[in-house]
Amino acid sequence: MRHDLDTALAGISGILVTPYDAAGDVAPAKLAPILDRALAAGVHMPVVNGNTGEFYALTTDEAVTMVHEVAALVDGRAPLLAGVGRGIRDACRLARASAEAGATALMIHQPPDPFVAPRGTVDYVRAIIDASGGLPVMLYLRNDAIGTKGIAALCALPGVKGVKWATPNPMKLAEAIAACDPSITWVGGLAEVWAPAFYAVGARGFTSGLINVWPERSMAIHAALEASDYAAARDLIAGMRAFEEIRAEELNGTNVTGVKAALAAMGDDCGPTRPPSAWPLTEAQQVRMTGFLTANGLI
Repeated sequence: MRHDLDTALAGISGILVTPYDAAGDVAPAKLAPILDRALAAGVHMPVVNGNTGEFYALTTDEAVTMVHEVAALVDGRAPLLAGVGRGIRDACRLARASAEAGATALMIHQPPDPFVAPRGTVDYVRAIIDASGGLPVMLYLRNDAIGTKGIAALCALPGVKGVKWATPNPMKLAEAIAACDPSITWVGGLAEVWAPAFYAVGARGFTSGLINVWPERSMAIHAALEASDYAAARDLIAGMRAFEEIRAEELNGTNVTGVKAALAAMGDDCGPTRPPSAWPLTEAQQVRMTGFLTANGLI
């Protein structure tokens, strides 16, 4: 089934967790009820091998397994965005595997190497696109130090359709939007809480880890923003802010911990997170998470 990628990018990119079994190995089948819940709620595009999926804690073999298995679980019901990254050879291998699995597009993680040149990043992205056989791409920017000129050079590459903007700087986002092809979709990459600020300067859509737990709320926030009803969006965000506040603690080290703790409480246990992520939640964090889930009828 063909999907409209531009429409999906402007929707919710739902970053799926990576489940583990009792031995600590990836267990993608555990995603079935979580994915079904998200798609039934209308989430536009599931994402495998994203940061909420503990991408950097996975081996490349595990990431390959995840993209193949999640593509099978999605089974054409929605476009699938597949994360790729790390060293160039691993990234290219995963890009090829993602194409073979039937992914609709790639999300290219920004290289975390300490020695990253803007022009080298262009070469990196170009090589990954070539390795995939030309799959369209969403760039994932967590650091805007590359500058507007560097971002424009990346966005000028053939096949770049979107940018996941994950730096808390709306004014730099506005500059980047103005400097690049207007056909590119700029996606709010800091989840629901930052989505209104990014929408205000021209972004559309947002990424979400909440969709693993409460996709209906994410969809309601998206609908409010699409209708330019910022007051409604703020109210809806206020009702889920506690979830994001827990995830942001310990230098963001409870980001995935919070999602997996909530899933376990809901009966969808996906195992612990892998170090260096924090596990489990502290007693105080767990009390707050349980309060959030109970107050919203999720448990």
